[in-house]
Amino acid sequence: MEAIDLLLTRRSVVVKDMVGPGPDAAELEKILTAGTRVPDHGKIGPWRIQVLHEKGQAALGEVFASRFAEIWGEDATENMIAFERARPSRAPVLLVVTADLHPDHKIPLIEQQMSGGAVCMNLLNAAHALGYVAQWLTEWPAFDAGVKQALGHAPETDIIGFIYIGSATGAPQERVRPDLATVVSEWTGV
Repeated sequence: MEAIDLLLTRRSVVVKDMVGPGPDAAELEKILTAGTRVPDHGKIGPWRIQVLHEKGQAALGEVFASRFAEIWGEDATENMIAFERARPSRAPVLLVVTADLHPDHKIPLIEQQMSGGAVCMNLLNAAHALGYVAQWLTEWPAFDAGVKQALGHAPETDIIGFIYIGSATGAPQERVRPDLATVVSEWTGV
């Protein structure tokens, strides 16, 4: 596939439409290597990636279930808690992408944040290039201090993405894209 065709055909596939197989160890290494080839002004690398396979996904599921039950109390039904327990295991591979921003660094925070966003986008593109599908989500666990702590992160660490990677259950449907005339303009200085 030509590189431009890869970019023009990449689309997220919702995690409920993913199954195995996922990338093997060599393919995952390629995805991670491509994922980290991003603009990083100042070479500060404010982002990190954690890889979760079955065992890690199950452990994180227990954290999600516990935190959900704690947050919602009596309103948390057994079905809801079971859903949260299964949340991290919806695809063969789960990547947790985090960012520890350096507010006192000479590199503006927006550039540090965008570098992390570029990591997530490169991970999606690399998965697509190898024939897999992926989805970048945050959802409530990304903003929960207890989840961050369980994953070994400080409260100020941002979880910028849960990247689910697997195989599609069917051909992904194209979605409506923005009309370029509504999002692109030429500025001439006048």
